[in-house]
Amino acid sequence: MNYYGRIRSLFRTLLLAGMIGWACTVPAPQVVTETITETVEVVKEVEVVKEVAGKTINDTKRQLVVYSGRSESLVSPILEKFTDDTGIQVKVKYGKSALVASTILEEGDNTVADIFYSQDPGSLGLIQDQFQTLPDATFEGFADWTYPSDKSWVGISGRTRNVVYNTDSIDPSNLPDDMWGYTEAKWKGKIGWAPTNSSFQTMILAMQNEWGSDKTAEWLRGIQNNEPLVYPKNTPIVAAAGAGEIEVGFVNHYYLHRFIAEEGIGFKARGYHPRAGGPGALIMVSGAGILDNATNVSEALELIEYLQRPDSQAWFVENTYEYPLLPGVVADPNAVPLDQINVTISSPDQLSDLSGAVALLQSEGILP
Repeated sequence: MNYYGRIRSLFRTLLLAGMIGWACTVPAPQVVTETITETVEVVKEVEVVKEVAGKTINDTKRQLVVYSGRSESLVSPILEKFTDDTGIQVKVKYGKSALVASTILEEGDNTVADIFYSQDPGSLGLIQDQFQTLPDATFEGFADWTYPSDKSWVGISGRTRNVVYNTDSIDPSNLPDDMWGYTEAKWKGKIGWAPTNSSFQTMILAMQNEWGSDKTAEWLRGIQNNEPLVYPKNTPIVAAAGAGEIEVGFVNHYYLHRFIAEEGIGFKARGYHPRAGGPGALIMVSGAGILDNATNVSEALELIEYLQRPDSQAWFVENTYEYPLLPGVVADPNAVPLDQINVTISSPDQLSDLSGAVALLQSEGILP
């Protein structure tokens, strides 16, 4: 597919999966308004970034423009810390990872972004051919599964898929060994999921890679038959599990740890990694790549190296409850050790194109 064909296909996918998918929870006119507003805001933010100069150090402007698919509440503190420690002024445009990736594609050579920092491999894969190849030293000490084979981007922190469950109604020993168990009729009306969420779609892509599309479609139909409650993202699923609105939900692991940190150990939900492993226990990495036409390459490399440092990796553990990717950094004691999770996807290359997952969800009527 040529460049413009990719653009058309990507925007169709994004509009259907990332925006129009909200139609399941809000009236259609509101969806249109929100979509237009979000697009306008992205353009405005880009213009602001162009006009803002960085700090001057030794008569040289040291600045860095980051397009972030990670939310401001999660990563702005460590980006501010980077500025404090290095003097490099960081300007950030925040948005959903897939939407930010589409913006970079649309801007092409005119993008002002130096770095794209994404929450998932799928969004990084959308623009993988617009990244520079990073130096081999960037990957020293990190496992092969944390970065793609072409070394176009590097993993920063790790997240796992798991099942959150209500502790009042569920004994974890009775939870299914794998994701197929949730297609049984006894789970009817008791499941929560978020089909428009990119991490959920990454899980579906992992299913396609491991099971094939036909078997994945069969699983989706089984869950649909159980009338799952639909949510826009992970956070309300965890809240619903804690409140007993649902008995189980398919989410990323760290959302639960945030609730426990905020509400205390008495919060009535916990996480479960399927004993048999597979896509329901998928390990995903957030990652960052430097754009081909970046104008602040040395500063961009400094940021990546900064995020890889032991103290920064520990920061992610303590503040976002994610897994460190650098060996030797201790993970959250409340998180299941990675070596105890049965993972079957071994490379982010297998998770680099969400279009097939989105197409399958559309064909099954789960996404419009």
